[in-house]
Amino acid sequence: MSKHYWLMKSEPDAYGWDDLVAEGEGTWDGVRNHRAANNLRTMEVGDEAFFYHSNVGREIVGIATISQAGLVDPTDPEGKWAAVKVKPVRKLANPVTLKQIKADPELAGIELIKLSRLSVAVITPEEWEHILAMSEG
Repeated sequence: MSKHYWLMKSEPDAYGWDDLVAEGEGTWDGVRNHRAANNLRTMEVGDEAFFYHSNVGREIVGIATISQAGLVDPTDPEGKWAAVKVKPVRKLANPVTLKQIKADPELAGIELIKLSRLSVAVITPEEWEHILAMSEG
């Protein structure tokens, strides 16, 4: 079974990387987009995700791992929406900005750009490695 990679967006003033680190484990809930929710349903324990600060900052700041998968969103009274739990792995040495990603031809197909409103996006293994290399300066 191969690991999958994701990008999960959060507004840092609502729930940022430092909040996840302080909690040690957080529930990724409140997603009300069908494609993003399907991505949450597809996640497996051990998958990794870039933690992206949206609106303020617009940059990938850290890596989280999926610690629990297949959860029902606790904020959904009807029980239709998905959630997962995530744990911080590490902060990136250097955040990778949306501007840097858009300027890189190797990332032209990334869902972060193509589906810019998607809050939980797929990252290919090649995109993952490329962004990690970018973060190391």
